[in-house]
Amino acid sequence: MTPGPTNVSTEVMQAMLHPIINHRGPAFAAAMDSLLIKAKNTFQTKGDVVVLTSSGTGAVEASITNLLRDGDSVLVTAFGEFGERLADQIQDVGATAIRVESEYGNTPTLDNVREAFEQNEELKALYVVSNETSTGASIKWLKEAGDLASKAGAFFVVDAISNFGGDWMPVDEYKIDICCAGSQKCLASPPGVSMLSISEKAKQFIVNNPPKRHYLNLPRYFKYAEKNETPFTPALPLYFALDRSLEIILDEGLDRVIERHAICANAFYSGLSEMGLKMFAKTEVRSNTVIAINYPEGVNDKEFRAKLDADYGVILAGGFGRYLGKLFRIGSMGVVGRYHVIATLTAIGMTLKKMGFEANVDGALSLSSSILSKLSRSA
Repeated sequence: MTPGPTNVSTEVMQAMLHPIINHRGPAFAAAMDSLLIKAKNTFQTKGDVVVLTSSGTGAVEASITNLLRDGDSVLVTAFGEFGERLADQIQDVGATAIRVESEYGNTPTLDNVREAFEQNEELKALYVVSNETSTGASIKWLKEAGDLASKAGAFFVVDAISNFGGDWMPVDEYKIDICCAGSQKCLASPPGVSMLSISEKAKQFIVNNPPKRHYLNLPRYFKYAEKNETPFTPALPLYFALDRSLEIILDEGLDRVIERHAICANAFYSGLSEMGLKMFAKTEVRSNTVIAINYPEGVNDKEFRAKLDADYGVILAGGFGRYLGKLFRIGSMGVVGRYHVIATLTAIGMTLKKMGFEANVDGALSLSSSILSKLSRSA
């Protein structure tokens, strides 16, 4: 139950048993065409989608190295470890990262971003981390940000690694020029593959201003995409797995998948609060995919998570950066459903009781079960 890698279904694991094929042959071209159709439907875009053999960080770095140049000025939301990392990556290519910040556990507001646009001229792009994995806080104003960036003539780029497929994010409707997604989180596929959706506006800029890069050179991917190939050898088993995971999502229905994530998140938050625990992120910005919880006084992080694993087989993530040892995080994403929520809450409550914290386990399970009754029977 970590915020990635997440649980992977048997069907997706079995997809990796597909025979290895020639990535320059017609079988791969057909497989790539199938994958890209599903990917575009999941991104809800008519634009291009590029699939990379890389983690999500590779997709984010590709967006930066292909779009930004030395001397560019960029707004970037920074309200957690991944936002800070994103700002550092932008600085690494010689661009100026103008941070729009908030305290950890909260997010900047749309007004903060609007004010930053007014105070800074000739901005190349607005970069937004839509869901901060380190704090469990999520941006709720993506559509409005897209309108704002478009009006200012800036590109709009979203790092959606930890909530793409778990939150509503129609990239064309939201005017997102580049959206970065990873396979190992809400898409419930093995790690090692990432995707970028790219608007026509962003594509034309990148093609006309090619980067001095080799592997993460998006114009190469555009060129090879004309024959449904990749410029370099792809991780074939992972591509087959991602194709199957996207098929499962689309078969369930994107609306229902997103609703399932929202219901499970509500059940987690309600149950954990009933247990007597305090959430880290403020209520109005809480994520539907990453649940961050403050430790009760006297509960040791390593001991707690070790006992969870040893006694119940439930694995959670700790905090990191400035919150190392101060909070724990649950990945409520991917194939998450009734079983995962109840099993995880039971394990957390019973482990806390063993460690001297009087958790209201029965009350938590009763409340969460009531919320989970809104799920379809198969979830």
